[in-house]
Amino acid sequence: MFDSFADTRRSLGFKRGGDRFSLEELRYLTDLLKKIQVVNEVNKDYVIEALRSMAEIVTYGDQHDPTFFEFFMEKQLLGDFVRILKISKTVSVAIQLLQTMSIMIQNFRSEHSIYFLFSNEHVNYLIKYSFDFNNEELLSYYISFLRAISGKLNKSTISLLVNTQNDEVISFPLYTEAIRFAFHEENMVRIAVRALTLNVYHVGDEAVNRYLTTGSLADYFSNLVTYFRKQCVALDGLVSQASQNPSPESTSSILAYIDEIEDFLYYFSDVISSGVPNLGRLITDNILQLLIFPLLLPSMGTEPTKGSFIGATTSLYLICCILRIVKTKDLANSIAVAFFCSPNDFIKISQCTPNGNLNGHELTHERRQLDNGSLGIEEDTGSLRVCIPNSSGSSQTSPAEDVPTPHCNDGSHYALSEQLLSYIVNGSEIQVSGSLTMLATLLQTKELDESMLDALGILPQRKQHKKLLLQALVGEGQDEEQLFSWENSSAKDGAFNVIDGYLQHLKGEYSISCSCREAGVSPRVHRLQVIDALLSLFCRSNISAETLWDGGWLLHQLLPYREAEIGDSYEHCTNSLLLEVRGIWPDLLLTVLVDEWKKCRKAIEASSPCKEPKYILLKSTKSSSDGESSLSAGERMRETVKVFVLHHQLQIVCSGGSLPDQLPVNSATDSTENSQALTSGIEVMVPRAGTEISLADAVPCRIAFERGKERHFYFLAILRGTAGWLLLTEELPLKNKSGIVRVAAPLAVNLDNGYVEYTCVISLSTAVRFLQPKIDDKHSKWLHLRIRPSTLPFVDPSKYDGHGKGKTRALIDGRWTLAFRDEESCKSALSMIVEKMHHLRDEVGRRLDSLLNLDRSVK
Repeated sequence: MFDSFADTRRSLGFKRGGDRFSLEELRYLTDLLKKIQVVNEVNKDYVIEALRSMAEIVTYGDQHDPTFFEFFMEKQLLGDFVRILKISKTVSVAIQLLQTMSIMIQNFRSEHSIYFLFSNEHVNYLIKYSFDFNNEELLSYYISFLRAISGKLNKSTISLLVNTQNDEVISFPLYTEAIRFAFHEENMVRIAVRALTLNVYHVGDEAVNRYLTTGSLADYFSNLVTYFRKQCVALDGLVSQASQNPSPESTSSILAYIDEIEDFLYYFSDVISSGVPNLGRLITDNILQLLIFPLLLPSMGTEPTKGSFIGATTSLYLICCILRIVKTKDLANSIAVAFFCSPNDFIKISQCTPNGNLNGHELTHERRQLDNGSLGIEEDTGSLRVCIPNSSGSSQTSPAEDVPTPHCNDGSHYALSEQLLSYIVNGSEIQVSGSLTMLATLLQTKELDESMLDALGILPQRKQHKKLLLQALVGEGQDEEQLFSWENSSAKDGAFNVIDGYLQHLKGEYSISCSCREAGVSPRVHRLQVIDALLSLFCRSNISAETLWDGGWLLHQLLPYREAEIGDSYEHCTNSLLLEVRGIWPDLLLTVLVDEWKKCRKAIEASSPCKEPKYILLKSTKSSSDGESSLSAGERMRETVKVFVLHHQLQIVCSGGSLPDQLPVNSATDSTENSQALTSGIEVMVPRAGTEISLADAVPCRIAFERGKERHFYFLAILRGTAGWLLLTEELPLKNKSGIVRVAAPLAVNLDNGYVEYTCVISLSTAVRFLQPKIDDKHSKWLHLRIRPSTLPFVDPSKYDGHGKGKTRALIDGRWTLAFRDEESCKSALSMIVEKMHHLRDEVGRRLDSLLNLDRSVK
């Protein structure tokens, strides 16, 4: 880099030769710089080059020869830099000066050199200088200059940059000037300011810390939270738009906002962990007073409208992120205890004007009435009961209806914890997912008091037993029966003592009075309510398997053996699985079962949920797939399998068993595995074009893959185990009753449904494959077949791109119309297909018998 300045130096009047990294060169440049009386368009390039060269020489000397910096100090060159800035009217000189200072500060290795730079007011003068920040390049170099200074701060150097009076800091220009740009529109500027402030906090100077957390500077933290709240509202707007018009662009926008919001929360976490006294409390109070209480918690119980509260899903996501990232005990327990309050309890604080609002960032909201009819909660003789929808869509009373539910003094206002359960029971897919994520996040928050988790009904079984065991060991329990009793009074009293303490804290510190808690209810009641809501969730047919798995993970964490039974929902999903044997993907059913069994076991036995909270926001951007295609039918088949696997595994867990590693299915038999295929001379698992085959049972036919180009083939349906194929073959002239496979399609027939017209233009290489056989009504020698792909994106990803679309034309739905020589041949071909399909179904059903514990065959 240094060599590039040689020609430039000569062209600008630098006539001296020799080593440019020498003391003589530095002395020469110093003399020239001191002679400058005004900087204008004529000599600005000269001045810029001189400043650049001097920075390089002084930096070189700091690392190789201390006499260079001694000369720098002796000649007070830093003062000359400031003088040049004062007499210059050009932005380019100011930019170069800031760059020169940044280079020297960043590259000086000697503490003595840094100490000298900071030991006078020249650096503070540059920090406070009125630059023209309308120039983006100048602002960028200025922020880099400030950040370079902060990178050299320690307890010795920070004292050189502050002004004190009576041992108290009264000004700190580096910090105060930097936070002016904390909310700049340019993201890189905001990031640099955050890094600078963290460098300041980590120094640990007590006088500086007192200065930063008192007086007007403390408003920086309330301004931070207010700005962050604006970002939260903007995110909710994007989520709302995406739910109405989902697209890849809306997903990208949401992810970008999520990244920024999570970066902000990590910054809060870093600030809190920096060790500055009172800083954690200051940030916690601002997050609670400006964000959690006035905006996020009230939004959980309302329907969002423009200009009002944000959506419940966005609120749940944000609270989950705060609990996961900003790890403080006071914040976590204050949020958790607020779930015993109703949204109306936060009206007063939501109407207050937050302290320290920035101009342009004020947010006003109007409280909406709760829609009691949407909660799925009935009032009956002074208690609340959860309504569980059955498979037919109607509601039925919960099996645990005799368990009283905590309720508010005003029956129209429900606790937030009840709101979560009502979403699980009767809410939309997104509301269910958000509520499950919220409960899982609370359960996983290590900063929460275990008594708080117990009171919410989500203390994991292993922690519950550990807690009761410790109580017994210290003499609080009476005997072994009490040790494992859910009615343990000491556990109940301990939990509500903790709750009472935090509720009093909310009332004293934040003027929030909880109107919804019934103090006499034991943790067992809340636990049964949570389990009951989860069991009702598994009865719902309008919730995706992905979300049900999340519920399965939570239930697995909470469930004592023999505490619950899956019941009718298990029988329902078993019947749905058997229906898939009659569907168009029976050949892949066992493969998907084996794969999803492993995935489900891994998911529900995991130590934490598999997905991050942000996925509940992305659910709203998913577009529905084509319900008519075979690929959509395959997705529905996988959904059915996933729901069945979850129910089956939970059934095992509820009975106290352990989950086997492999799916318990029957093995293949020699007769079904080999006879059908070997009769035709097929020894490979998948027949491909060019495979030789016996034509003993084949039926001659004609088909036109292209208009006007009819071809003659032999049609044959074969079966091997749980896989079958429809083959179009060409006879070998030199071998009697032998042929070569030209086209192969999977044997997959929905025999229970009639033929549905499906048109697709295909070619010989297309091998389209979804099949539903029907003899043409007008032409009794024609057989119509719908053909489906041979595989699915999630089974064989190599054949599909990232969007589930085929990489080749072979992976599409289509149609064959086969023309036979007479009606008998056409009927024979149809009978061959139906017979093989019945055998395939029987074989798949036989292998499922051991899994389902059913002695049935599929007809």
